[in-house]
Amino acid sequence: MNIIKFDGGCTGCKACYKACWLDVIRWDEVAGRPVAAYPEDCVDCNYCEINCPAGAIHVNIDFKKPIPKSY
Repeated sequence: MNIIKFDGGCTGCKACYKACWLDVIRWDEVAGRPVAAYPEDCVDCNYCEINCPAGAIHVNIDFKKPIPKSY
C-alpha cells in the first residue's frame, strides 16, 4: 500500500483534495487539512503531489504491491 504523507507546510488550499479523482484524499473540515482516507485505493498518479503549490504532500509508492489482475 502506498504511504501518503502531509507535512507541516500545508496551507489548506485543497489542491491535493481537488486533484484526487479517486477520492483517496478527503478534506477534514474540523482540522482544515487533507487526510489520506483510502491509501489502499491510490493508483500512483501523483496528481496530488504535483498539484500542491507548497510541496507539502508526498506519495511513497509501494513497488512491492501486487499488480491487479486483468479480466
